[in-house]
Amino acid sequence: MGRCRQCNLEILDDTQMCPLCKCVIIHEGKTENTYPDIRIRARKLNFAVRIFLFASILAEVVFAYLNWKFFSGIWWSVITGAGFAYLYFMARFAVLNDSAGYRSKFLGLTFLGILYVILIDFVIGYHGWSVNFVLPGGLLFVDAAILVVMFLNRRNWQSYIMLELTMILLSMIPIFLTVMDIVTETFISGFAFAVSVLLFLGTLIIGDRRARSELKRRFHV
Repeated sequence: MGRCRQCNLEILDDTQMCPLCKCVIIHEGKTENTYPDIRIRARKLNFAVRIFLFASILAEVVFAYLNWKFFSGIWWSVITGAGFAYLYFMARFAVLNDSAGYRSKFLGLTFLGILYVILIDFVIGYHGWSVNFVLPGGLLFVDAAILVVMFLNRRNWQSYIMLELTMILLSMIPIFLTVMDIVTETFISGFAFAVSVLLFLGTLIIGDRRARSELKRRFHV
């Protein structure tokens, strides 16, 4: 930190001259960092996540023991354990991981949430509602989110084309499950697949040259 004796101003950066009067700055001791230390926040978050992990392990051990001791036909401790794991993954992947983009985080958390609901369906005695309704419903939710984000980010809407292609591939999963007689409600699964395809075709047709250029750039053609 420095001080201009002429203007009687404190200067926070390392400049040698006052920006007002151009006099030489008198530096008083060590210059302080004028930017916040983001590493402190990251360390605090990491510490909080580690505490949550340890507390979750302790809680799950207790739940597993109670589930085994007073077993009533349902291994509900599997649900609580998977829930703790999902929350931990959410903290590590979505909050602490700066390398992954928000699209990867959104897709990852959404589909892990769908898998978690499917797990609940299996644990409580499989009834099929998770794959019949939650799975295609989650796909429709992601398609709707893509449409909203494209509208909000109109200047860069073409960058979501690859995400739309990914959704077409993922929407084929319920179709395959229908062929295997795992999914019995075929309408909503077919509807989710149709919405994904129409979203991509609409972007390609309306976007015209910009959409085609984005596809060529992505596939290096």
